[in-house]
Amino acid sequence: MRKKSKPADLKNVQTFPIRSRKAKVEYSQLALCPDPEKPLSDFFNTLPPVLKARDFIQAAQNIVKAAQQNKLVLFMMGAHLIKCGLSPLLCDLIRKELINALAMNGACCIHDFEMSFFGSTSEDVEAKLANGSFGMARETGEWINSTISEGVRRGYGLGEALGQAISRRQPPYAQTSILATAYECRIPATIHVAIGTDIIHQHPTVDGVALGKGSLMDFRLLAGQLPDLNDGGVVINFGSAVILPEVFLKALTVARNLGNPVKNFTAINFDMIQHYRPNMNVLERPTKTGGESYSFTGHHEIMFPLLYSALVSLM
Repeated sequence: MRKKSKPADLKNVQTFPIRSRKAKVEYSQLALCPDPEKPLSDFFNTLPPVLKARDFIQAAQNIVKAAQQNKLVLFMMGAHLIKCGLSPLLCDLIRKELINALAMNGACCIHDFEMSFFGSTSEDVEAKLANGSFGMARETGEWINSTISEGVRRGYGLGEALGQAISRRQPPYAQTSILATAYECRIPATIHVAIGTDIIHQHPTVDGVALGKGSLMDFRLLAGQLPDLNDGGVVINFGSAVILPEVFLKALTVARNLGNPVKNFTAINFDMIQHYRPNMNVLERPTKTGGESYSFTGHHEIMFPLLYSALVSLM
């Protein structure tokens, strides 16, 4: 039979003076109440310098520093950022020279085109899937596919072909086009396609040869940029859970294989939930040889305006 235990006697417990204890939070770190009458830049000074608030400010400072030193600031993105209505903010960061390179998945160019030409994008997938009409908008398939085919024939990658075409056509909402803005500001914009993932692949006008060739050209263009990450550059992955983290890892391998060190840079991931590939292929593995990595979790429509505001306030 198990012996009955006695209550612990606390009379002889050893204590110590609280001032000899190292604390994780100090009075000097407490948050301040933001004053709505003051400039937005003051808001960031009110954040407590602990945990993710501290990381967020440090990551923003690294981005601004890299841009000011003419280092690579590569913004990799999924299409959700455009669907959340955030294109104007990204376009402005490009014009302010805080972002100097872009990498997108295939869906980005679809939403970028539709928003710039028609002022609307993103359909009800469930409703359209039932009758087989999902993704079958004629103008989207015809224009993007024909522009890709013509651009690749002329020697352009997907990003430059579409950016140049939107810029030259100047559709009604051209100012919202990330691709056109990149082209006009003379920064590289690359598009990385997985065949079968985008609605334009369903259309009779799709040219698989052009898609593959153009996307491969953009992959090589991306790999050629990555040496500029070395010693102070920044790579930001915003909302791409699979495609861009995989592409980035392979492009980084190519850059290092060709004799470039590509180390001591900052890697940042923003997403609504944290995924395996961004954390491993953007944050952890690439910075093992030196650098910093930061991850932030939250909805795009909140986190990206917050990042935009922090960057602009630090300029």
